[in-house]
Amino acid sequence: MFGVDIGGTGIKGAPVDLDQGALSDARYKIDTPQPATPESVIDGVHQVIEHFGWSGPVGVTFPGVVVDGTTRTAANVDSGWVGLDARGMLGDRLGLPVVVLNDADAAGVAEMTFGAGRGRGGTVIMLTLGTGIGSALFVDGHLVPNTELGHLELHGHDAEKRASVKAREDEDLSWEHWAHRLKKYLAHVEMLFSPDLFVIGGGVSRKPDKFLPLIHGISAEIVPAELQNSAGIVGAAMAAAKL
Repeated sequence: MFGVDIGGTGIKGAPVDLDQGALSDARYKIDTPQPATPESVIDGVHQVIEHFGWSGPVGVTFPGVVVDGTTRTAANVDSGWVGLDARGMLGDRLGLPVVVLNDADAAGVAEMTFGAGRGRGGTVIMLTLGTGIGSALFVDGHLVPNTELGHLELHGHDAEKRASVKAREDEDLSWEHWAHRLKKYLAHVEMLFSPDLFVIGGGVSRKPDKFLPLIHGISAEIVPAELQNSAGIVGAAMAAAKL
């Protein structure tokens, strides 16, 4: 199967071995066009798929709420995505069967199946830290879709404006300063949902030693995503396999 992960800064994809839950070829990534209009991003998705000569079903993740193939929000891409039949547009452009789903939900499903959440019951929250903060909420292994916990208000701001990787980079924060912000965000989410486990994903999951030891006072277990930044691609391919 094949998965494509649309992010605020990059569009990446690869064929996936669903027996192993791993990429079966090195991923191909391009920069997300700016502005990230539907037409330009969909052209980018086409470029990624064309790179591999893929001709089967495709799963595509999107950084926002997705309901029945329609994109409802667009926090880190162009507002033209709001209310768009993304599945229809992608299907027309690619000429392939397509499924579209929230990016963090895809990553979470992959982690619950093949990674850090495998076999875990109770309440598990996957947080993808990147341009924004994506979230996936699971109760006894069942996904509650489109939670968008990155937009919880924290000290008068969207949480992702304070605690995302982009915020750390834009403000040139030290790991310690950023970990302090992230801890405040995790404490807020924990107060609301009392999870048993936080899984931290996104590219920063490759560097857990830089920040996880600096986070204290959270009751839930906190672990890095095992599939790291490939989780969204794997989850997208899992969704494509159901077409």
